[in-house]
Amino acid sequence: MLTSFARISLAISVSPLALLAQAEPAPFSDAPVALPGIARTHTPLPTSPAITEEDLKTRLYIVADDSMEGREAGTRGGARANAYLVRELTRLGLTPAGDNGTFLQTIPLSIRAPDTTSTLRIDGVAGAARQFRDWVLVPRIGLQTFLGGQPYGGSFAGTSVPTVFGGRIGASAPLSPEDARGRVVVFVAPTGGNGRPAIAFWQRDNLLAYRDAAAVLVVGGIDAGVPAFFRYPRDSYDDRTRPAPTLTVLLGTRALAESIFGRPLDALAVGASGRSLSGRVGFVDQPTEAPAQNVVAILPGSDPALRREYVAVGSHIDHVGIGAALDHDSVRVANVIARPRGADDPPPTLTEVQRARVAAALDSVHHARPARVDSIANGADDDGSGAVIALELAESFANAPARPKRSLLFVWHTAEEKGLYGAQYYSDHPTVPRDSIVAQVNMDQMGRGGVEDAPPGGPDALVVIGARRLSTELGDLAESVNARSTTPFHFDYSFDKDGDPTNAYCRSDHYMYARFGIPVVFFSAAAWHIDYHMVSDEAQYIDYPRMARIATYVADLTRAIADLDHRPVVDKPKPDPDGTCRQ
Repeated sequence: MLTSFARISLAISVSPLALLAQAEPAPFSDAPVALPGIARTHTPLPTSPAITEEDLKTRLYIVADDSMEGREAGTRGGARANAYLVRELTRLGLTPAGDNGTFLQTIPLSIRAPDTTSTLRIDGVAGAARQFRDWVLVPRIGLQTFLGGQPYGGSFAGTSVPTVFGGRIGASAPLSPEDARGRVVVFVAPTGGNGRPAIAFWQRDNLLAYRDAAAVLVVGGIDAGVPAFFRYPRDSYDDRTRPAPTLTVLLGTRALAESIFGRPLDALAVGASGRSLSGRVGFVDQPTEAPAQNVVAILPGSDPALRREYVAVGSHIDHVGIGAALDHDSVRVANVIARPRGADDPPPTLTEVQRARVAAALDSVHHARPARVDSIANGADDDGSGAVIALELAESFANAPARPKRSLLFVWHTAEEKGLYGAQYYSDHPTVPRDSIVAQVNMDQMGRGGVEDAPPGGPDALVVIGARRLSTELGDLAESVNARSTTPFHFDYSFDKDGDPTNAYCRSDHYMYARFGIPVVFFSAAAWHIDYHMVSDEAQYIDYPRMARIATYVADLTRAIADLDHRPVVDKPKPDPDGTCRQ
């Protein structure tokens, strides 16, 4: 039975790399529907020191197996994937470089939910304002503050806290931040494109000016009801050793605001005082199902003078877990026709002709193989591919006749999908001296790029980001190592240009190193494909020959960096580690 398109879309968060291709929707395809793939299962074979297609296949079928339950950070599936990495690293003889002599570094990830015992009262008005009807507290949303995310998520507690009217968000004559200090500022939500009030989370700069206010209350956006989103528990990253500034933001109804000021908002001037507020509003934190952990290992270098310096090799091991139960092939068929970039594209509305085409193609597929209900987003490409390449490199270098001169620091980051939190925590709390890391090589989505994925530049394209943003020498080295290959890649720098609207350089794990002035280079095999963040991102759809070619190149580049007689020269300005990243 054909799954309706409304159910084909997985409601799963978009990773930083996903934003590479969100500039505008992809067109509908008239190409024939073909669902290439090899066997769904694969018998694992012993891996070898050489970088081979068979090794990568063996490893990826393990990492992207259903038993890993989508490898979401902080879940038992994520812990199982880490346990596999630890077993392999132990077998290969690498040095543990996590916490307390282990390969694991725990990051401060928890589950944060609204405190249902919260209270908010308008002094002098009978009865309390009702949470989830009159008001709601906004959780922290998006990436961390220095990546342009929203610094919301603070709490409020006070007795008879004064209030002040700030006018409409974005108005030409806003309230002075000094006049807001210690008070609850009440703003009217801006008007959206549909003419109705909009909850403008993205207007970050308009609210950050009021960080010294007791709280910000934005009214008018929930008059039709509070979205269920605000009731749900959410992941929360809270590194209290490096606290990020947070803003306490509440959303309220227009009626609530008019009760505060005792008259219609349209009659108020900016700076008008209202009744004071009392109460205690906040969140409750609970531990995740399993610890969220980075996996960290060192392969010591061969040169006594250089082995205390490190080339970091990174990927993320987490994915997005378990979602809605869908028909696996209906997801792929519909995406081939109308959603070629997977979750990068918004779910389109299919015409009757397109629906008929999906139905006919799906009937053909189901004639060849039975329907399969699927709920696990296996993340074979994102980023099982990068994770197993890093493991393959570890085995290759550990068994090489001559090891690299510098030490190699392998970090499999967790919680990339939740906001780069694993890389953020590691770079804030490195287990080697931060200034001993001479470069970081990052890999994400390394297993695709075939004809059906059509990356810019063709099947030999390799997306490269950030290679010259801190070090011209590192970018030149990446090019020269590629040029020495018998089948060099075509480097696609289209997402690395200044002013790129997707801000791609700032949106993957490498930036967490770059913000401290560590030169980075980020590789991806294809910018998008039909299975991105879908239940269909499975090991059977990976292009293993292409993946092995890329792995060999990354190994060559890693050795070239590690064997330099000097650190890659940083000749570009270093960013502010806590500032906002803009390409």
